[in-house]
Amino acid sequence: MQYIEDSSGEDELIRLLLKRQSELNSLLEITRAINKNTATPILIQMLEVILQSYLQVGKLRFLIEKENKFVCISRYGGDMESAVLLNKACNKLSKIKSPIAIADHQDPLLKKYNYFIPIYHKSKALAYALIGDFNTSGEMLNNDLNFIQTLMNVIIVALENKKLFRERLQSERFQREMELAVEVQNMLIPLRMHKDDGVEIGAKYLPHQNIGGDYFDFIRINENEFLWCIADVSGKGISAALLMANFQASLHAWTAVEDNLTNILQRLNKIVLSNTKGERFITLFLARYNEKKRKLNYVNAGHNPPILYTNGTVAPLKMGTTMIGVFEELPFINEGEIDLEPGSLIFNYTDGLMDFESPTNKVWNEDKLLNFVKDKGHLSPDSLNDTVLAHLNNSFKSKPIDDITLFTIRIF
Repeated sequence: MQYIEDSSGEDELIRLLLKRQSELNSLLEITRAINKNTATPILIQMLEVILQSYLQVGKLRFLIEKENKFVCISRYGGDMESAVLLNKACNKLSKIKSPIAIADHQDPLLKKYNYFIPIYHKSKALAYALIGDFNTSGEMLNNDLNFIQTLMNVIIVALENKKLFRERLQSERFQREMELAVEVQNMLIPLRMHKDDGVEIGAKYLPHQNIGGDYFDFIRINENEFLWCIADVSGKGISAALLMANFQASLHAWTAVEDNLTNILQRLNKIVLSNTKGERFITLFLARYNEKKRKLNYVNAGHNPPILYTNGTVAPLKMGTTMIGVFEELPFINEGEIDLEPGSLIFNYTDGLMDFESPTNKVWNEDKLLNFVKDKGHLSPDSLNDTVLAHLNNSFKSKPIDDITLFTIRIF
């Protein structure tokens, strides 16, 4: 009799050791797969094989947390419940942090399963598992439940690491994109302004972040004529910078062969629309000045109106059309033409200049800017730009919320 009991005890010990060895082997396989960066579906498939073939789990629902809700990533056996019902049922067990039996639970969905297994990191629930048709009992039950929990925990950690790795790659790509956008934009901003006896130019470019959507340029066409442009492209980042680079190249190309601003703008509109399929647009002010005739021609394409200062008077330059890149054909183009007096000044700017937030409810609008330029228009272009910015910084005590470009030109 003693021999039979000893033999039975040895058999149980051997069975337990073999079981533990199988568990270790299973964990080793999963760990190796994780180290090889095996795809998530294959990891889930390996989990299902271990549960079905080794532990004889007949039914499984495995839910993981994604963006503050739980998503079922593995299910087999029994009738398939909706994700909404699964979430609703598991929420009733949200405070449980250890495996528990639920066959006697009052919830009709939960009672179809034998056990509920939660996976936590500190106080945060990362995953839940419902297992059913699982008949292990006695001394092996706690061992099997703990093993399932450990196995799932390893997989959840692997999935979290994959997620963090993807986020890091995305962050690095975004950072590189911003660096490229800055490089592209720096190539667009003129390093030195044109200087000669007939014109004086002052420019300020203040990007709100590393990369903005503003652009300005000055092009000497011939000994009697020059052209300038100030523009703002919708959006930010490398795509906006590349669009503006393409716009600059197109502007220079058409300026070299076309002397009519209306024709140039129509060409630019088609190019921008073709490149963006209507998903981005550009506002711009384009002007051409003939020094010999003292004649200024301009088109304002949906941009903030530059301010013309002449002998103590000011006027906004509004004539033009809509923004470009929206319509296949611009609905109208009204080209402005002005004879300029010696000493006239044109103050060009982008909409960031009007986007200062006032903590004291002070008003800053185009009328205020007109009056300011009227009072300070006698200053040099650089001095006027600095004075405008200093006034805003002192008056509103806040940083601008968008890019600011100032491009001021005095014509003698």
